Amino acid sequence: MAGMDYKSSGVDIDAGNRAVEQIKAHVSRTFSANVLNPLGGFAGGFALPEGYREPVLVSCTDGVGTKLKLAIDSGIFDTVGIDLVAMCVNDLICSGAKPLFFLDYIACHALNPDQVESLISGMVEGCLQAECALTGGEMAEMNDLYRPGDFDLAGFSVGVVEKSKMITGEDIRPGQFVYGLPSSGAHSNGFSLLRKVLTSEVCAERGLSVATLLEPTRIYVKDVLNLIDQGGVTGLVHVTGGGMGENIERILPEFVRVTIQSDAWTVPDIFSHIQEVGQVSMMEMRRVFNMGIGMIVFSDRRLSGLLEIGTVSERFAGDSAVSIL
Repeated sequence: MAGMDYKSSGVDIDAGNRAVEQIKAHVSRTFSANVLNPLGGFAGGFALPEGYREPVLVSCTDGVGTKLKLAIDSGIFDTVGIDLVAMCVNDLICSGAKPLFFLDYIACHALNPDQVESLISGMVEGCLQAECALTGGEMAEMNDLYRPGDFDLAGFSVGVVEKSKMITGEDIRPGQFVYGLPSSGAHSNGFSLLRKVLTSEVCAERGLSVATLLEPTRIYVKDVLNLIDQGGVTGLVHVTGGGMGENIERILPEFVRVTIQSDAWTVPDIFSHIQEVGQVSMMEMRRVFNMGIGMIVFSDRRLSGLLEIGTVSERFAGDSAVSIL
């Protein structure tokens, strides 16, 4: 009887080493002069940019959810890598922070170096869009926790903002302007419902491709930081799980209310398909999905070129914090 080894228990160290070698060239594309350690060390080092008097580090973590099931079933992995970065950095910028670096965690049944390379190539693309460095990550084979072919992702991002320039929403006042930045689709929320409704048969009938369902989450970093540089931004909302209503409420002062005019933009077709096929109520749709607006910007001045979607007014006793008309 042959002796036991790690590979026979489900962990292939050689596959892990090959995966690391395959991703090194991709990851190095995200490095700036602030990155102090090469990929493969025990920890990533990043020098804080100069010019901050009271730098505040801001951190976020997130995943992609069951959108991964579509990626696994279709064999398309790079787009969910972009999603992973997007879900983290889009949260990060809501405080006014500039993303500095990103890390990932990949857990799977068995490492496939080519699959890992595709996932990382997507993360690299996301980091390039967000202008941040991919400074490290972790890959774990756990064949007794994950079924063959399955994997999960987690992302972690860190950014920096001047303490005096942090955006919290506390400066939102009645009479200010509310703008919406369009989404690229369902982003990475509501896919348990989306997948249940938009089966492969339904997609075939309605001419929906897997690529449409896997359209990666839009990364708003450059757009939002440009708006912040112009001045006047008082609040930022990343529209994720809970939809507009619950996410807007997270930053509103107690004395203001927001009214969103849902006819101010055209809802993408993907949401119409979900609502029609699944007979999902509009209330439920708005609570689960972004409905075409992925980021909301509050400003004390009129911003040209942006879609105005609502108003801010005084809140009285008994008023709801957010109304969507």
